[in-house]
Amino acid sequence: MATFTSRVLFGRTTFTGDADLYGATFLDDATFDGARFETASKLGPLACGGTVALDGAVFDVPVTLEIAARAVSLTGARWVSKATLRLRYAELNLSDAVLEYPVTVTAHPKPFPLSGETVSEGELTGRDDGVRLTSVSGVDTAYLALYDIDLSACRFAGAVHLDQLRVDGWCTFAAAPVGWDRRFPWRWSRRRALAEEHDWRARSRRWSCGWAVPPQDAPVLRPAVLAALYRQLRKGLEDGKNEPGAADFYFGECEMRRHDKDNTFLAERILLTGYWALSGYGLRASRALAWLGTAMTATVAALMLWGLPADDPKPEITGRQVEAGQAVTLTTDTPDARNPTDRLIERMTTERFEKSLRVVINSVVFRSSGQNLTTAGTYSEMASRLMEPVLLGFAVLAIRNRVKR
Repeated sequence: MATFTSRVLFGRTTFTGDADLYGATFLDDATFDGARFETASKLGPLACGGTVALDGAVFDVPVTLEIAARAVSLTGARWVSKATLRLRYAELNLSDAVLEYPVTVTAHPKPFPLSGETVSEGELTGRDDGVRLTSVSGVDTAYLALYDIDLSACRFAGAVHLDQLRVDGWCTFAAAPVGWDRRFPWRWSRRRALAEEHDWRARSRRWSCGWAVPPQDAPVLRPAVLAALYRQLRKGLEDGKNEPGAADFYFGECEMRRHDKDNTFLAERILLTGYWALSGYGLRASRALAWLGTAMTATVAALMLWGLPADDPKPEITGRQVEAGQAVTLTTDTPDARNPTDRLIERMTTERFEKSLRVVINSVVFRSSGQNLTTAGTYSEMASRLMEPVLLGFAVLAIRNRVKR
C-alpha cells in the first residue's frame, strides 16, 4: 500500500500484468494518459487527492476500476471489453470515450475495503463523496449504464444513442429555478432540466433570471438541438419506466420547440404556447384547474348578470273558438326568455347564483341543464360546454402523467 507524495506519471505505459496499485494513495495527481492495460483486471482500490488522468487509456480485458479522487478524466479512453467503474468523490469526464462493451459507472457508498481496513481518504475529507459526471460528449451511450450519479452539470450534446442510456438508482439532473420571476408575471415550476438548457437560458437576456451561469467555454446550443436531447433522454427514461422523469423531459422538449423560431412554424408555436399557458403541456394539473375555476366563475357571473331571464317563461295555450260540436284546435308554446332589466347588483341573488352554477356544472360534463336562457346566456353556455371539459381533461391528463408507472 504505497503512498506517493508528488505527481506520478505513467503516461503511455503498457501494463502486461496486473497494475499493482492495491491500496495506493496519491497526494497529488496520478497520470496514466495513453496507458494500455493488456491483462489487468483491476485498477485499485486507490485514493488520490488530485486528478486521476486516464485520457486515451486502453483496457483490453474486463476490468474494474475502484478510485476515490477529486477528479477522474477518461477522455478518449477505450474499453475493448466490459468494465465497471466504482468511484467516490470524483468529477468524471467521459468525453469521446469508446465503449465496445457494457460499461457501468456507480457511486460507491462506503470507503473501499482492504485487508482488515479501508483505503485512506484523508486528502478528500470534508468533500461530498458522490460522483458527478461532467460530460459524455462524443460517446456512444448505448453501452453505458449510470447508477447513483449526479448529472446536474453533465453535457450530453454530441453523444449518440442517448435513448439507450441506462439511468438507474438515484441519478439526479439539474433543476429549473422555482418561484416567481422578478420581471415577468409567471412562476417557474419545479422540474428536471439539462445543463445545456441552463446555459441557453442564462445567456438569454429574457430568460436569465434564476438559471445557473454556464462556464465561459460552454457552447450555447440552439433550441432545436436541446429539443432533440430532451426527446432522446425522455425515451430512455420511458423505457426504464421512469414516467415522472420522462414527463419533465417532455416539458423541456416542448419548451425548446416553442422557442425554436428556425424549425418550428409560427402556427405550431402558437399552439404550443396555448398548450403551455393552459396546462403546462398537459403536465401541470394546478394550472389547468386554475383556468377551469376561472372559466367557471366567469360563466357563472355572465349567466347571473345577462344569461338568466327576468322570469322563467310559462307555457301559453292559444286556440280559436268554434261552433258547438266541432273540434277545438289549441297550441301550447313557451314565449322567448325576457332579458332582465333591473340593475346589475339586483341580479346577484342566491336563486340566480344557484341556477347559474347548475348550468355551468352540467356544461363541464357536456350536459344541458334544461334551464331557459336568454340569447347571451345560450351562447355563454355553448362556450362553456366547449372550453371547460377541455380544461378538465388537461387536469386529468396532468395527474395521469405524474402517477402512472
